[in-house]
Amino acid sequence: MDKKIIAIAGATGAQGGGLARAILADPNGGFAVRVLARDVNSEKAKALARLGAEVVAADLDDLESLKRAYQGAYGAYCVTNFWQDMSPDHEKAQAHNMAQAAAAAGIQHAIWSTFEDTRRWIPLTDNRMPTLQGKYKVAHFDAKAEADAYFNDLNVPTTFLYTSFYWDNLIYFGSGPKKGPDGKLQFVLPMGEKKLPGMAAEDIGRCAYGIFKRGQEFIGKTVGVAGEHLTGTQMAAALTTALGQEVAYVAVPPDVYRSFGFPGADDMGNMFQFKADFEKDYCGVRDLKLCRELNPQLQTFAQWLSAHKNQIPLD
Repeated sequence: MDKKIIAIAGATGAQGGGLARAILADPNGGFAVRVLARDVNSEKAKALARLGAEVVAADLDDLESLKRAYQGAYGAYCVTNFWQDMSPDHEKAQAHNMAQAAAAAGIQHAIWSTFEDTRRWIPLTDNRMPTLQGKYKVAHFDAKAEADAYFNDLNVPTTFLYTSFYWDNLIYFGSGPKKGPDGKLQFVLPMGEKKLPGMAAEDIGRCAYGIFKRGQEFIGKTVGVAGEHLTGTQMAAALTTALGQEVAYVAVPPDVYRSFGFPGADDMGNMFQFKADFEKDYCGVRDLKLCRELNPQLQTFAQWLSAHKNQIPLD
C-alpha cells in the first residue's frame, strides 16, 4: 500500500520530532515521514533516517527548496521557531513560504502550528500590558496568528493547531525551579492561581498525528492541545514530589516577570499575563478530552516529571 507522505518542518526539533517519531512508531498507520532538514547530515536527521524517515534538504527561508520538498506529499506539518532570532517578520516570511509551497504542491492537509492573536482580547491601546515592537502584545503569538491568513488566502486545506506551554521549558528554557535566597527551590510564574495549560513537547506531535489520522475532519478548524491545565501551586506540588525536595510556588506580578531581563522576558511576561487574564478562553479551546482521543499516550505533568526530573537544572 502506498503510504501518505507527511512533510515535516522542525522534525529535528520538539514539535516536528514528536510527529515524526509518532508516525515512524506506527508502521501500519498508512503514513510515511519526510523530514525537511537544513542539514541532512545532522545527528538528529540521521537518527530519524535510521528509524525509516526520508530526509530531504529544505530551508524555510528558501521557497524553491520547500516546493521541491513538498512534491508528492499528502500532508505538511508547518512550524516556525520565534526564539531562533525573535523576529516576527522572519517568522511570518517562513510561514508564507510554507503556505506558498503547500499550495504549489497541492498539499491535501497542512497543520499550521499557530496561536491566538492576543490583540483580539487586548488591543494595542490597552495599557494593561506594554505594546512590543510597536504592533504586538505577545509577539510570538500575534505574528503566527497573522500568518494564518497565508494558508487561508492560498486555499491550503489547513488545521490550525494551538499548542501550550512546553513542560520541556523547565529543562531547556530556564523555566524550572531556582534556589531562592534561603537556598530553597522556588518555581516562579506570573500566573497567580490561574491555570496554565501545559504539555510534553513530544505529545504535540502525537496529537498532530491524531489529527492527520482523522482525515478531513479538522480541516478549516482550530484545535487546541494540552496535557493538563494546572496552577502554579499544583505544578510546584508535583515538582516537590518528583524531586524529593520542597519547591515553593512564587507568584510574581507580570511587571516583575517582565523586568527579569532575560531575552524575551517582556514577551513571556505578556504571554503569561494574557493566559492568566483570559484563563477561561485560553483553557477552553484546549480540550483535554479531545487531546486524549487524538493521543491516547497523552502524559500528565507527573508522568512527564517521572521521566525527565533528572534533566531539570536546579542551580
